[in-house]
Amino acid sequence: MGLIEEGNFSLLQSLMKWHLIPKLFTVLKEGYTLKIFSKDLTAGVLVGILSLPMSIAFAIASGVRPEQGLYTGIVAGFLIALFGGSRVQISGPTGAFVILVYSIVQQYGYDGLVVATFMAGILLLVMGLVGLGKAIQFIPYPVTIGFTSGLALVLCTGQVRDLLGLPLSSIPAQFVSRWHTYFTHINLVNPYAFSLACLGILIVIFWPKITKNLPGSLVAIFITTALVHALDLPVETIGSRFGSVPNTLPSPHFPTLSWELITQMISPAIAIALLAGIESLLSAVVADGMTGKRHRSDMELFAQGIGNIASSLFNGIPATGAIARTATNIKNGGQTPVAALVNAATLFCIMLFLGKWVALIPMATLASVLMVVAYNMSEWRHFASLLKSPKQDIAVLLTTFLLTVFVDLTTAIEAGIILAAFLFISNLVKNSRAKHLKESLLESEDPNDPLAISLRSVPEDIEVFEIYGPFFFAATEKFKNALGSINRIPKVLILRMRHVPTIDASGIRALDDILAKSKREKTQLFLSGVKPHLLHILKRSGFLGRLEEKNAFSNIDLALQAARPYSASASEKEAPIDLVASLSPVQKS
Repeated sequence: MGLIEEGNFSLLQSLMKWHLIPKLFTVLKEGYTLKIFSKDLTAGVLVGILSLPMSIAFAIASGVRPEQGLYTGIVAGFLIALFGGSRVQISGPTGAFVILVYSIVQQYGYDGLVVATFMAGILLLVMGLVGLGKAIQFIPYPVTIGFTSGLALVLCTGQVRDLLGLPLSSIPAQFVSRWHTYFTHINLVNPYAFSLACLGILIVIFWPKITKNLPGSLVAIFITTALVHALDLPVETIGSRFGSVPNTLPSPHFPTLSWELITQMISPAIAIALLAGIESLLSAVVADGMTGKRHRSDMELFAQGIGNIASSLFNGIPATGAIARTATNIKNGGQTPVAALVNAATLFCIMLFLGKWVALIPMATLASVLMVVAYNMSEWRHFASLLKSPKQDIAVLLTTFLLTVFVDLTTAIEAGIILAAFLFISNLVKNSRAKHLKESLLESEDPNDPLAISLRSVPEDIEVFEIYGPFFFAATEKFKNALGSINRIPKVLILRMRHVPTIDASGIRALDDILAKSKREKTQLFLSGVKPHLLHILKRSGFLGRLEEKNAFSNIDLALQAARPYSASASEKEAPIDLVASLSPVQKS
């Protein structure tokens, strides 16, 4: 029997109305045992230890104080675990946010970041409520790899100052300006800092070959910090740059709002929300592959919204799912969201009891840890393989990558998605076409098609066109051009729509234009093969009423039968018929 009996789930039932059920509720309902708790406890403590250097390093790289990374890992990590849609996801500050947060802080200050993070949290809540969890996973793969690789390069670039121990009070935000600054000050390299950084990188890389029970990043911090203070090495530390690190959580605080600040933060907030959604769902998908379980994407977005709102109130920075920490959690036996709750609690205990020792950590060591993180983020193998893809995918990849590096992440994501959407529309247009069947019978029709026009007798003054593919705004021009090929005014114009899966407002407008032209020329307009769901769209838009429903038919034979009485050259005269069938699935077009 689990810790919670069945039946006492009023909160769960209310969430089910929105299709939002936290995985923690599911786990407790299934039955949470002491054996599972022992595994979660072990994994949560180990991941909490790994989260310590990561949270501090990401905060410093983002241009804020080290303890703000801890606040984020504790507050956002706890709440996202409590309400999240994944069993094993670990959330907190990540490398994906470093460049975006740094640029926001540099341009608008920390107050601007708080407002942007709060707004992003609200956006994530809305995205979860309206069910965008699945949709956000359809962001093109080249866009994801492009901005991830770009972020890795910029993150790596941001660590060069501390890696080399350059005595620079600040560095430019722009990529090219940063490298120019590094090269002009290369003579000021601190050999002690560089040596510590190299040692740190080697430890992080090779320590897992000794044991995976203790994170290499933490071992690197212990060893290099001990060396600095034992040998009194002249290198910069967290304490020398930032002062002491607090060992308590701050009181909730929110900056004074102004309409100007809110409007300025709309674009950064959208970027934070998109990035948080993409990263958290990517991490959840990776976790699903490792565990064989399924996450709830909408619930995960909703939880990320709660976590980011809370993080902004407690002096934190944006949070999202962390792939490396999630994988570590799984490999160490974490099975439920309780492991993520333990991770947050572990971070809090470390800050409470060991916070003052954090100030002793060398900046060069944190730079070495982030260098390895940037390498792992780079996805360079996937990047290289995508360069062998079709040209349009390469264009999306390079556009997103270069804009991330040389402009900013917000522009990169927006441009990448827009470019990918245009290319997708271009492909749809290529597959959408309209053909004048009487002029292209031999070359366009399948001889095995029982509904082929070539098997039917069509009078000279009846024209038949067939539309293929989605009839949407980008395909209407092709349709109009095809209709322009008619040399004389027909008595009847039949539009076959059996291969049209959907239609949008532009497609309906094109049909309206043809209907108006037909009325002026006293041509009868018939539709053939309209599928039931397409018929519903045409009814709802009012087009079917303007056309007269009796002029829509389920197949070409019924349309031709109704058209012959209007033809001067038809051998048989028949009275016009009403809508013979109601487009049932049995009557094929």
